[in-house]
Amino acid sequence: MTPLENELTELKKELISMWILVQSQLNKAKEAMVQFDKDLAREVLIKEKRVNSFELKIDRDCENIFALHCPVAVDLRFLLAALKINTNLERIGDIAAGIALYVVESTANFDADTLEKTSLVRMYDEAINILIDTRTAFEKEDTVLARSIFKRDDVLDAINDNAPSVVSDIIKADINTLPEALYILSIIRKLERVGDQAKNIAEEIIFYVEAKILKHYESGKKDNPEAGE
Repeated sequence: MTPLENELTELKKELISMWILVQSQLNKAKEAMVQFDKDLAREVLIKEKRVNSFELKIDRDCENIFALHCPVAVDLRFLLAALKINTNLERIGDIAAGIALYVVESTANFDADTLEKTSLVRMYDEAINILIDTRTAFEKEDTVLARSIFKRDDVLDAINDNAPSVVSDIIKADINTLPEALYILSIIRKLERVGDQAKNIAEEIIFYVEAKILKHYESGKKDNPEAGE
């Protein structure tokens, strides 16, 4: 392989390593939430520094490759996509840390019945599975799998849209549930953003593999129904 190919291969490995770490952070934050494990939640907060370090290193590596090799065509697209994927992964890491912080700050365990009514655990599982599948799509350059993320994010959006009314009913039934209910609503909001970040990543995978730009495509179709016909 050429020096450029070697560096791009190493960059891809770094991104996958970061992906696995962020996925672990999201998993541990979920376990901490369900088990009300404050020690595990604190571990997530401590490891957030590793996610940030990964982001900075990958940014520097991308800058070095730009400066030394002036990549073109698919190599350039991969490098541009890597920069954006790196940012999206770091944001998912922030979300995991935010959820862990809620667990640390909460004074009472999250009620299992409330978790069930709000579909929070189901939403969390789907968010983690979406993140896993975006990594698989990235590793295998599978744009069919990447495109499936857009539809699956609808599940997260639906739970998020339904959450305010469900949480409102829970609070009306027992005002003492207010602090817990607000934490749960905030976690749902954060998981909805995980779906958004995953969609952004899927767009970048399609961009570098197929040279197609999908950003703003759906909103453009809504504004102009004839677009794409």
